[in-house]
Amino acid sequence: MRIALLSYHTCPLATLGGKNAGGMNVYVRDLARSLGREGIQLDVFTRSQDEHVPHVLHDLGFGNRVAHIPAGPEYPLPKNELVSYIPEFVENILEFSRKKECCYDLIHSHYWMSGIAAVELAKSWDAPIVQMFHTLEKLKQQVAQNEEEKEGDYRIDGEKQVISMVDKIIASTATEKKHLVNLYEADPKKIEIISPGVDLSHFYPIPPDEAKEFVGVPPDKRMILFVGRIEPLKGIKTLLKAIGHLISNGEAEENLCLAVIGGDLQDGNGNDSKEMKLLCQLRDEYGLQEMVTFLGKQSQDTLPYYYSAAEMLIMPSHYESFGMVALESMACGTPVIASHVGGLIHLVEDGVTGYHVPVDDPAALSNRISGLLKDKALRYRMGHDAFAFAKKFDWRYISERMIQVYRGLLPE
Repeated sequence: MRIALLSYHTCPLATLGGKNAGGMNVYVRDLARSLGREGIQLDVFTRSQDEHVPHVLHDLGFGNRVAHIPAGPEYPLPKNELVSYIPEFVENILEFSRKKECCYDLIHSHYWMSGIAAVELAKSWDAPIVQMFHTLEKLKQQVAQNEEEKEGDYRIDGEKQVISMVDKIIASTATEKKHLVNLYEADPKKIEIISPGVDLSHFYPIPPDEAKEFVGVPPDKRMILFVGRIEPLKGIKTLLKAIGHLISNGEAEENLCLAVIGGDLQDGNGNDSKEMKLLCQLRDEYGLQEMVTFLGKQSQDTLPYYYSAAEMLIMPSHYESFGMVALESMACGTPVIASHVGGLIHLVEDGVTGYHVPVDDPAALSNRISGLLKDKALRYRMGHDAFAFAKKFDWRYISERMIQVYRGLLPE
């Protein structure tokens, strides 16, 4: 079996935390590696965004490849501009397959633009399509705080087109399946619920003293952690306000600190990005200059150390289709306080592996942070239960289920 994985707008090998590099990148990369371990041959096709990066890389192992396909200028572009280069992406993939003499039995596309490309490729290859959206525009528009956070109706139209033409849709959770059916009128019979997995050989508990030493946190410091893109939907403002509540209520110890991992801290001109300026203003307003550190992008290799060094992970998101970061944190034995939204509803078991809090409620978030900071036994128990829960999401089990879906679409 040979699979073509499409990840048009973002490369699975990209450094995480940038505007278009997050959970989907991790998913595509780890799924590809897990399928490789099971003997599945595959190529991951992504748009080339850097002319200095080789067009073919073998970083996935198992003889599988990442192919950076030229489609428009070879540098990052806004998503609304990327749409016009999908036909070129398709044509150059077809040329790649002819050159390499590759035949693909099935296409697995990620995000709606990849789905558009998959529909065109399927016409030449006569191959079935498995689609995963990762996020849905109709849901993002419901929680958007301004027009800049909305991609536009062109994306909704594209999502509808893909839904109607693919053979199978993978939803991360039952909630995502419900949204696909209720908001997009998707056929429930072609939706399969398969959650993402976590690499337990990479994410596992590290002794906190060793983890702190590695990331440079003093032994006496107590670190709260945020990991994610720097954008309004991630709710970092709510987190900063919650820390401000802790201080005003006299519940913030002197040795408490907040580490924010992710995001492009500066724009192309070397100045603070718009969102970073707003967050820094809020940090200064609450007098958190000495407590809050914005660390920017960090490699996947360092994340287990940060998770293990932290007292807890906070995910105050307004929208999460799944929440890979929560799963990674739990695999490292660190409890999670998360908004009661999307996939986080299913991932975090309230009162067992962490807590749920209402969206955009700094007071409620502050109360949960305070309670968990004060109770060492509770943190230990939640961390233990979180680790046990995460083990159910080993990629071996997830890839086995995915292969079953693939085989169900192929001729005997």
